[in-house]
Amino acid sequence: MSNLSKLEFVALDISGKNYLSWVLDVEIHLAAKGLDATITQGNEASNQDKAKAMIFLRHHLDEGLKIEYLTVKDPLELWTDLKGRYDHLKATVLPRARYEWMHLQFQDVKIQHNALLMKNHEARPTGAAPLPEANVVETHDQSEVKRDDHRGYNNARGRGKDKRRYNNRRGGGHN
Repeated sequence: MSNLSKLEFVALDISGKNYLSWVLDVEIHLAAKGLDATITQGNEASNQDKAKAMIFLRHHLDEGLKIEYLTVKDPLELWTDLKGRYDHLKATVLPRARYEWMHLQFQDVKIQHNALLMKNHEARPTGAAPLPEANVVETHDQSEVKRDDHRGYNNARGRGKDKRRYNNRRGGGHN
């Protein structure tokens, strides 16, 4: 039952704001179903195909439009009525949409760039103390470790009783 209520694409809005994309979607889907002849002038489609096309078209209409065109039973008649009602939008909406799309790309880049600069500035304001270098700290720590290892080595061999034993083994030294 859920497949019956599922829309293949967005239904035509009563304001007609999505008419251009709706027309394209309907033409493609009707062609895929083999029903594209039902919305062309002078068609000789069967009554069964016309009924299938009407079901499809009504299924993809806003509820208000379904009520307005309740008495229309021919898909070509419905198609022509909707075209007469909304087709003028091609002359006004399409050029405006193309213009906005072209200019949106440039505006978007500028806005992103400015936002990135502001984010960086807020994270590290001008004149803030520089962060310590990670590699310098690591190198400093390693030099201390080497020095400590060297002192430990000398300390183990050269102090107290152990120093005398070490010097005796080498053949010299003080007792």
